[in-house]
Amino acid sequence: MDYKPAKINGVSFVASRDSISNKHIKPVVSLNANYVAVMPFGFIKELQHPEIVYNTGRQWFGETNDGVKQYIDEFNKEGLSVMLKPQIWVWRGEYTGNIKMDSEENWSSLETSYSKFILDYAQLAQEMKVEILCIGTELEQFIVHRPQFWKDLIGKIRSVYDGKLTYAANWDEFKSVPFWSQLDYIGVDAYFPISNSQTPTVEECLEGWLEHKVIIEMLSEQYSKPVLFTEFGYRSVDFSGKKPWDYDRNNQVANLEAQVNTTQALFETFWQEDWFAGGFVWKWFHDHEKSGGETNNQFTPQNKPVELLIQKQYKTF
Repeated sequence: MDYKPAKINGVSFVASRDSISNKHIKPVVSLNANYVAVMPFGFIKELQHPEIVYNTGRQWFGETNDGVKQYIDEFNKEGLSVMLKPQIWVWRGEYTGNIKMDSEENWSSLETSYSKFILDYAQLAQEMKVEILCIGTELEQFIVHRPQFWKDLIGKIRSVYDGKLTYAANWDEFKSVPFWSQLDYIGVDAYFPISNSQTPTVEECLEGWLEHKVIIEMLSEQYSKPVLFTEFGYRSVDFSGKKPWDYDRNNQVANLEAQVNTTQALFETFWQEDWFAGGFVWKWFHDHEKSGGETNNQFTPQNKPVELLIQKQYKTF
């Protein structure tokens, strides 16, 4: 397999209501990141609703086509590459992996709606010379029930976009995705459980990764494809390695050490592996000065000790 030695050292850049400028990108450059995930959203009313609404005047600027183009332009000016990662948001934040229609008619409508959604962004990605397009994020039931649709869709995407393709499979879904052979990267949202401790040590987390790593590497070998962590990261909260996907807005006191240790173990486990392409830390806000901070218990690494760890890691690779 032909791999570049440099890793994809990325951040998942959250769309805002405003345009961005060099001021918003400098902190990303200072992190030594070389890639940014730009994430426009389409909206679905409920898990059984087949229509995706996107690129409307009611959305934040960064979630619209004009916003996506403006963001990509600004990132490119600073030498940053882009993964375009259009995502679905279900009303009330229900899990996208559970999107599942209740009739053949609705499945067909969803397929039509999703095709339009992703092909619009594939054309935009081609126009803007985007390096990677992520064709979906955590859509397990949609894929389980309509595998042929997805295989055909990838062919349609390839006909309008000639960059690299991936799909962001959830950590408990990636083993069963039926179309990895058609993509360039095996994409994983890497929220694997790795420790049950309140403040996990690096050693515990390294141990916790062992069984997951074996399976991930085997899949890479099976398909002769590099693995890309389309999302990775931990909250600065107690038990950060137990259910890393949990994003509830609770008032728990921040645990900065837990976030640092879990993140360090992930870097030590994967970044030196030839079959591992890199990843995108979850998540990064445009207004760096006002984001994160040492009392924040959410995912962002901004203005927390883990930011320095990431900066050092990204510089090394």
